[in-house]
Amino acid sequence: MKVDQPVRVSVTHRFGASADRVFDAWINRETIAQWMLASPVEDEEIVSISVDARVGGRFSFVVRREGVELDHLGEYLELDPPRRLVFTWGVNEDPGDTSRVTVEIESLPDGCQVTLTHEMDPRWADFAERTEHGWRRILHAVDSTLTPAG
Repeated sequence: MKVDQPVRVSVTHRFGASADRVFDAWINRETIAQWMLASPVEDEEIVSISVDARVGGRFSFVVRREGVELDHLGEYLELDPPRRLVFTWGVNEDPGDTSRVTVEIESLPDGCQVTLTHEMDPRWADFAERTEHGWRRILHAVDSTLTPAG
C-alpha cells in the first residue's frame, strides 16, 4: 500500500537583521501586525491578531478579504530561539486540515538566513506554487519591517 508523502514547499531568504530579531518577528504580536500590514493583499484588512508564544500555545491572525473573515491559526510545536520555530498552519478551525511550517534561522556575520518549509497534505499539491509565492511575499514583508527604509 502506497502512502502519499506530504507536499513540501521550501523558501530561503537572507536578512540583514539578527537571528534574534527575525525569530522575535514571528512571535511578537506587535511585529506580526507590522509585517502583515507591510504585505497587503488587495481588499484585505487585519481584524485581529492573538499570540500565545509557547509550546502548545496558539496563534490566530484574522483578516477580512472581500467581505469574508479568514482565521489563519495554528499551534506552536517547537520554540528554540533564535534558531527554530515549528507550528501548525490552518484556516478557519478545521482541525483535520492543518499543515506544518518549520522556520529555521541560521546566524550569519551580517544578519541571518531563514529557510521556511511548509509541509502540506498531498491533496494540496496544486497549491504548492501559490504557497511558495505567499511565503516569499511574507518573508520579504518581515524583512521590510525589520529593515528601516533609508
